[in-house]
Amino acid sequence: MIGRPSPNFDARPDDTPIDMLVLHYTGMPGRDEALARLTDPAAEVSAHYLIDEDGTCYALVAEEHRAWHAGRSFWRGWRNVNARSIGIELVNPGHEFGYRPFPEAQMASLIALAGGILDRHPIPARNVVAHSDIAPTRKEDPGELFDWPGLAQAGIGLWPAPGRLSGRPSAGSGHGDGDSGWIRRLALLGYDIGMPEKDGKVAAKAALKAFQRHFRPACLDGVPDPETLDRICILCSMIP
Repeated sequence: MIGRPSPNFDARPDDTPIDMLVLHYTGMPGRDEALARLTDPAAEVSAHYLIDEDGTCYALVAEEHRAWHAGRSFWRGWRNVNARSIGIELVNPGHEFGYRPFPEAQMASLIALAGGILDRHPIPARNVVAHSDIAPTRKEDPGELFDWPGLAQAGIGLWPAPGRLSGRPSAGSGHGDGDSGWIRRLALLGYDIGMPEKDGKVAAKAALKAFQRHFRPACLDGVPDPETLDRICILCSMIP
């Protein structure tokens, strides 16, 4: 672990638990550009940790402080995600600069770091999320190439149980209840589905696409097809 302190943090609100882990990609050409931005006072952005593609980990903000990584966001009714989360940035050019898979060394460091974070804080599996999960109309990271199944296999986050991914609707998946069924289930998982009378359709489609990016990365069309609906139902059955 290499210390690269960032000035971009403040105090967490009193009595707010640290119960979320948010994963990002840097979306910049390389590590140096990302470190420069995350430690620049004028940028007003940071994370608690940054992991380079070779697995080197940088500590930027102490976990007891609030880093500024989530921006405008929402999860399970909470809008001040920074206040209750730890943010990890993964060096990756992102969709703008040549998105590519996350190397094994980087993922191994992430698993080790995240495992320690989960030991220190009461973060349930359902609260290990992508930046795109908490800001689906704005963000895509860490994206569809991120190895969520591998992370879940290491005990970090959720992934639909392998034996139940049949590619067909499971019993009771609720395909007959129209849009309201899957929108309700996305809200149960934690996604911001918007206000139906105002922006609900736009927000719900963005949330569905974010769900696909995390849990069905082979399909990013924002369409509630049978396999996507099946995965939504499986995930709902996995949360308390």
